[in-house]
Amino acid sequence: MDKPLKTPPPYLVRSVDHALRIAAMLQLEGELTVSEVAERLGVARSTAHRLLAMLVYRDFAVQDERRLYRAGPVLELAAHSPSAASRLRAVALPHLHRLVGVLDESANLVVRTGDTVRFIASVECAQTLRVGSREGMVFPAHRTTAGLLLLAELTDDELEEVYAADRYADRPEERPDLAALRADLARVRRTGFALNQGRSERGVVAVGVPVRDPGGTVLAGLSVSMPGARYDRHRLPSLVNTLTRAAGALEADLARPA
Repeated sequence: MDKPLKTPPPYLVRSVDHALRIAAMLQLEGELTVSEVAERLGVARSTAHRLLAMLVYRDFAVQDERRLYRAGPVLELAAHSPSAASRLRAVALPHLHRLVGVLDESANLVVRTGDTVRFIASVECAQTLRVGSREGMVFPAHRTTAGLLLLAELTDDELEEVYAADRYADRPEERPDLAALRADLARVRRTGFALNQGRSERGVVAVGVPVRDPGGTVLAGLSVSMPGARYDRHRLPSLVNTLTRAAGALEADLARPA
């Protein structure tokens, strides 16, 4: 059996969670101000300042002469390598906000690295019962909606390489059933979208479509997530249509010169 997707620990340390989210933002996006961090986390500027001060103290962040924060020595690779994910996220955010405005459900943008995916952008809806932000978090690719979309682009040989048995020698229980996974990926290729009903988290439903570059290569997965109690299968065609239009608009923006 696969392990369940990450769930918050029973005693969530909010300050630690905030600090880790800031580190992920700095790594993915580059420079940020105190106000930007405060807005993204939904905390006071004084709280954001204290969190950033601790990250600076531990070398996860540095502050320059413009009073901007960026990745520090611990995140040095990200600090010196402008990331394509940073531009992808920046271009995608307005589209995620529009999706949330139309559907009133949380929206995400996800990229793949090997057998994992990272949520590089996440916008929560305003409903009291909602799926929370996953921004900066990393999950097994085969357990997520966007992960299925990204894995569906691989050939059989490439899929075998990603999930080679020797890579899982010390954690065989985490290796997916490749026959079942291939069947799932064939369905994604046939329909052009991915539907995840409790695959990653019990009680959560997600629907996603791919985001492609001008050459047709899939760059990311665009998805919306909602509590299962609010999902209506009769809405699926409408959800896919709305997501497909949003992905097309995002692709058009990405095709423009930076």
